[in-house]
Amino acid sequence: MQNQSSSTHNANNSNSSNNYNNYNNYNSLVTLASMAAIGTAFLLIAIKSWAWLETGSSGVLVSLIDSSIDALSSIISFIVLRYALAPADEEHRFGHGKAESIASLGQAAFIFGSASFLILHATEKLLNPQVIEKANLGISIISISIVVTLLLVGFQKYIIKKTQSPAIQGDSLHYSSDLLMNIAVIIGLFVSQQGYPQADPIIALLAAFYILYSAFHLAKKSIHSLLDRELDIETQQEIGKIALAQNKVLGLHDLRTRDSGKTIFIQMHLEMDDHITLFEAHKVADAIEAEILQRFPNADIIVHQDPISAIDKNVIVPFEIVPLSTTNNTIKTEK
Repeated sequence: MQNQSSSTHNANNSNSSNNYNNYNNYNSLVTLASMAAIGTAFLLIAIKSWAWLETGSSGVLVSLIDSSIDALSSIISFIVLRYALAPADEEHRFGHGKAESIASLGQAAFIFGSASFLILHATEKLLNPQVIEKANLGISIISISIVVTLLLVGFQKYIIKKTQSPAIQGDSLHYSSDLLMNIAVIIGLFVSQQGYPQADPIIALLAAFYILYSAFHLAKKSIHSLLDRELDIETQQEIGKIALAQNKVLGLHDLRTRDSGKTIFIQMHLEMDDHITLFEAHKVADAIEAEILQRFPNADIIVHQDPISAIDKNVIVPFEIVPLSTTNNTIKTEK
């Protein structure tokens, strides 16, 4: 009867080669998205500065300040990403991916600060409304900034779909918030032209509260990542189904998952027949790892094989397939 054994995908040369390619592809895409955000931010600062000087609109000024904060945040994100994308070393064997979540948390703080300033400024303008000059010019310039921002956000969404980068998700939230703010500025400028100067600060206030809400959820997601929260229930179930689909796997327990930047870490214990050979058990583990890597190319996987007779069912609760329609992200699949 065999003893327990462990297997990792790093032992497979082809998997290592695929991981290397995925690593380089991830780095290139995330770096490109970060540089695009910085360039866009400075372009938006330039055109919004002109719009504010020409109109004197408080809404345009707030949008300008927000873009300035976006630029600073994007630069910080770019610097942090250079560290986060560095490969694992002797002192950081699990890589530097958590730096992305730190950057994302910092971005949430910047967004929170921007929204808080907007609330204070808009409140002051609401109490002391002013007539806006050259509103049509302001509307035209802000419309151009919306088109530029839409192009950037669309590109960021493409990168996020490919990489799931927390830092780029944070940047994308910045510029998506800009879209809302710019639309609000245009509405405020238009309504103010109709003789309602209070419209500009009122719409700015509504946008600010929405931005605060978005910043809260970005911060929450970043904190969960830093605290190694389990991946969502759907992902856990998918991983478990892949493992249990192998004929020689009699059960599964201690499935543990977390993410760190581009990498997701997966650990599991397979329950196998007492008399299966070590070589056969290793082949089963390799097959499971290969199939998981097909679905999650940036996964780091550890599979441990246990003889079925060594499993104490009074202590270990086995993994179970749960109908997703009856689950939510707070439900655990194993205890």
